[in-house]
Amino acid sequence: MVKVEKIGLILEPTTNVFETRAVLNPAVFQDGNDIHIIYRAIADDYISTLGYARLSGPTNVVERWNKPFMTPKLKAESKGIEDPRIVKIDGTYYMTYVAHDGKNAVTYFAEGPSLFELSRGFMVSPKIMYKEAAEIFRYQKLKDDYYFYEAFYKEFSGKNILIWHKDCILFPEKINGEFKMLQRILPDIQLISFEDFGQLKEKYFWIHYLLSELAASVVLESEYTFEERNVGGGCPPIRTAAGWLMIYHGVHENNSTRTYSACAALLDLEDPRKLIAKLPYPLFTPTNEAESLGLVNNVVFPTGTAQFGDDLYIYYGAADTRIAAAKVSMNELLAELKANPVNTAVQS
Repeated sequence: MVKVEKIGLILEPTTNVFETRAVLNPAVFQDGNDIHIIYRAIADDYISTLGYARLSGPTNVVERWNKPFMTPKLKAESKGIEDPRIVKIDGTYYMTYVAHDGKNAVTYFAEGPSLFELSRGFMVSPKIMYKEAAEIFRYQKLKDDYYFYEAFYKEFSGKNILIWHKDCILFPEKINGEFKMLQRILPDIQLISFEDFGQLKEKYFWIHYLLSELAASVVLESEYTFEERNVGGGCPPIRTAAGWLMIYHGVHENNSTRTYSACAALLDLEDPRKLIAKLPYPLFTPTNEAESLGLVNNVVFPTGTAQFGDDLYIYYGAADTRIAAAKVSMNELLAELKANPVNTAVQS
């Protein structure tokens, strides 16, 4: 098994009003030795904003703002903005994040020429209710779990709830001239392709996608015990000679608890819908008190990476309360993945 070293906590809640309850799930952008971290911050009223910190090297905090980096402004964000991810493509920074209004969880994006000049975009999630989606799902060969989550969220949040659409993560470059973005419509991770963000505003784009492409666009689905409830996105994919390295999360559930683990897979460089390899065990799991006790117990939730030589640092939310880091050898991880190729005959 790949050896993972847990470095420890990087950021914890402070007395600043916007982050007294928790800090978690950071977007990470590496600029040489500088690591920019934009993280979800939760106040005592449980409203989420985004905070900012900068590391010199992989773990040394040299700057941290005492005010939010970004605050809710839109009606869709009235209960908070959550779980950002950042990439830079052709000189433009793109940040995707979840907007929550107390009922719906959907994805928005912001873009700009620098991390500190981001302008809000618009909703990039389907403007389609689950009750509509259920009818659309029936035209595809989808497993029963899709209907389970459709029924679950209608019961949980109301019959007019929009498709629960989170973990939207852009690849850090265009592939064959198109943006590629991982998304999660429970219980799987899927891929969508588009030429410009304007397409994602159109309901027709999403109806066509759900009718014709959803099943074929599944990149990862649950296979092992540690991810049997569902899988979901993690860090922006990393280009390697062996393929796109994907650090994602898997969820295992039983009657007493739910456990979130960090996991790893490889996707094809030219067609990321093709899964090349996947670890048959978690990369790492909650093992210490910081990861086991918090707002949500038993959670390691990877959302960003940085690389220093052969060392890949993975930054993650710990028990939905703190931000921690782990370190793994990139060469060892890729070698282990290559030793666990998927059965392409079964996949096809």
